[in-house]
Amino acid sequence: MRRIREPKARHDRHPQRPPLPDRLSADARSPYYLAAAFEHEIGIRLNDNERKDVEEYCISEGWVKVPAGKTVDRNGHPILITLKGKVEAFYR
Repeated sequence: MRRIREPKARHDRHPQRPPLPDRLSADARSPYYLAAAFEHEIGIRLNDNERKDVEEYCISEGWVKVPAGKTVDRNGHPILITLKGKVEAFYR
């Protein structure tokens, strides 16, 4: 007897992604941290240049926070500087 194969389930290439918020932080202690957004890779553009070192962003206010080199505070957290411009957030 011949076995009948059931069709394989179609897997979405991109599972359901939550919409990116206006403001998002990578620091879990921040009130702007959203764990569901970090399950997928996020890209940030500042003034049409992609940045890979963004720790926090706000689209409506037009700023991103990035580490200032290797400097850290007394608790070991990086010192952040604010860069202003046109901010775009997207899933890769």
